[in-house]
Amino acid sequence: MAMSRARKIVLIILGVLLALILVAVLGIALLFAAFRSNAPTIHDNSVLALSVSGPLPDYVPEDPLRKFFGGPEQSLTNLLLQFKKAKVDKRITAILLDVDGSGAGWAKSEEIRDAIADFRSSGKPVYAYMEYGMNKEYYIASACDKIYVAPPGELFINGLAADVMFFRGSLDKLGVYPDIYQIGKYKSAGDMFTQKSMTEAHKQYVNELLDDLFNRYVEATAKARGKSPADMKALIDNAPYSAKAAKEAGLIDGVSYRDEVHKEIKKRLGYKDTEELRLVRASDYRQVDAQSLGLNKGERIAVIFATGDIGSGKSENSPSGDQSIGSDTLSKAVRDAANDKTIKAIVIRVDSPGGSGLASDIIWHAVDEARQKKPVVISMSDVAASGGYYISASATKIVAEPSSITGSIGVVAGKPVVKGLYDWLGITNEYVMRGKNAGMFRETEKFSDDERAKFEAWIKQTYYEDFVPKVAKGRNKSNEYIDSVGQGRVWTGAQGKSNGLIDEYGGLDRAIEIAKDLARIPADKGVQRVIFPYPQTFLQEFLNSKDDEGGETSETQQLRQQRAVLASLPEDARRAFRYALLLDKMKSGDAMLLMPFELRVK
Repeated sequence: MAMSRARKIVLIILGVLLALILVAVLGIALLFAAFRSNAPTIHDNSVLALSVSGPLPDYVPEDPLRKFFGGPEQSLTNLLLQFKKAKVDKRITAILLDVDGSGAGWAKSEEIRDAIADFRSSGKPVYAYMEYGMNKEYYIASACDKIYVAPPGELFINGLAADVMFFRGSLDKLGVYPDIYQIGKYKSAGDMFTQKSMTEAHKQYVNELLDDLFNRYVEATAKARGKSPADMKALIDNAPYSAKAAKEAGLIDGVSYRDEVHKEIKKRLGYKDTEELRLVRASDYRQVDAQSLGLNKGERIAVIFATGDIGSGKSENSPSGDQSIGSDTLSKAVRDAANDKTIKAIVIRVDSPGGSGLASDIIWHAVDEARQKKPVVISMSDVAASGGYYISASATKIVAEPSSITGSIGVVAGKPVVKGLYDWLGITNEYVMRGKNAGMFRETEKFSDDERAKFEAWIKQTYYEDFVPKVAKGRNKSNEYIDSVGQGRVWTGAQGKSNGLIDEYGGLDRAIEIAKDLARIPADKGVQRVIFPYPQTFLQEFLNSKDDEGGETSETQQLRQQRAVLASLPEDARRAFRYALLLDKMKSGDAMLLMPFELRVK
């Protein structure tokens, strides 16, 4: 059908408007870049002001437009870099760390503590300031020389609680039956749909995992504050504390407003009473080039970030902070790094609870091929479990923090049977089929005995012939041993190291040091970190989401619509909606290598 003249005019006008908007946005970006290109003036005896707050993803490209459109302002990688720069920068004599509402998980919190300890090894102090503190905030702050809390503030170090959510009751009310099969005694990802409470196996590993995290939390904070673990446990049992009570208990060093903390730091750094504290803002200090301080120079090591759920196609890295791992994007990045002769080693930073089994296997294959060409080191972030462990298994070395969540070697698959819901809504449907098992994934019928037998055989093949052997090969273990520590069991990094699932403790910096050693780069030589794939700007991602006619692709529209719905819901409702989408994905037979990531430890 020919396009009407009026429609052509409208489209031309819209195209012109869009072009003008893009030109304006590009102009703003260039203006920002011009301002950013000038390195700030930093005086001697300055104090760097850093903040630990918000979601703190592993990596976010430095792009002013992302922040303008509501994206996260800081990443863990960027925060840790500021510590490294300040350590060797003679103009910086201390750090003031504002710890406020950290969204980092336990492994990232450990990595921040490691960075604080490394900075303090230079003889420079770190002061922590909180207006209030929860468990993780206090855990991070306890690594500092001094902790200050505002007078009206409180310390909620009440201990750790694991939150597990189940949807079976809601599905029953909706008339939806979860016809799900999962392999592994502890593979409880499907339990969120099939159970109303934890099974005994589920309770066992959650309790053991929580014990491990809690004991490490107690030991670390007790050591930092010069107390015994027994005394620290008693203090935790008596929490929360007002700022005054926390000081009396020896949990903090001072009850002060921010300006009073500034005066205290001035006194310790030898300032005159009439001098202002020379504070350097993090946003300014980020403009100091690491190479100007002798950092990030030398042989090239590729760093690839794998963050979010694993699926087929392209990765997502939206301006709002949503991230996912696409098998096409990640496997290409691994292959490109492996084929680049200037790259001496590859480090893959994994922060993922898993996802599609098919997509995980495609990424595993790319990592396995790359390993034949050069060292590949995995750096586990907060979570690298199930599919996240699958894509890690063939690496040369695996590095994790003791509090990283890993393992969950198991498979879950199935389909939602919605006949009850359709009956309630008055919907009827009929199937006309050819082939004995053509109706296997009918959404109104449970698996027949024959269909279930076929389905379970396929899932067992995924676990016993793909997942287990590939992990066994990568870890140089027998299939029987990997099956014994698999079974869907979730481990901490400390437990994973004891059973051979990881090689060494540490964060991204340690993983890069190991990669450097494996690549036989001399210890006295530096390395340059090169991000693969090269991060796209907001404008590039926006333009890449368009189809050939300038409109959004149907996939992009769907993702945008889902994000809009999710953003408008309360946190627990967002989780429920996310799992509903997961259940919907399984109805087409996609096996899920997924940990029970509804588990939240606070």
